[in-house]
Amino acid sequence: MLSRPELARRSAQLRAEGRRLVLTNGCFDLLHAGHVRYLHQARALGDALAVALNGDASVSRLKGSGRPITPLPDRAEVLAALADVDYITVFDEDDASRLVTEVRPGIYVKGGDYSGDPGSARFPPEGIAAARAGAEVVVLPFLPGRSTTSLIQKLRTGKR
Repeated sequence: MLSRPELARRSAQLRAEGRRLVLTNGCFDLLHAGHVRYLHQARALGDALAVALNGDASVSRLKGSGRPITPLPDRAEVLAALADVDYITVFDEDDASRLVTEVRPGIYVKGGDYSGDPGSARFPPEGIAAARAGAEVVVLPFLPGRSTTSLIQKLRTGKR
């Protein structure tokens, strides 16, 4: 796991080499096929993939009590084991706008539950910071039926 300043240094180094860092962020509470496909597609867009993980308090604020299911060290360890993930950092804010500004990735990626249209209410809040930092904002397709929320619901109800 990298500190935010260290990730910013790696991003600057990649830029100096003419390469691009892809940055995404999220809770990644219970890793599932939708996450894996999303991270694979994100990594293919650039030369290195950084995942910014919401800290536990941030996940609780965003997702409600009882979340995260998986504590931060475990979420980071699971993500770090994926071949497509090059760097992991943590942020505790409710969105990653400040981190995006600090890191200045070449590409900022979010999933299809967001819109790529800056005029849309579904445009990710970090998208504005990314565009200001000179990053391309990419929204990847959402894999229907694959979400942590639906997994938790299935576990609670026992229904498939």
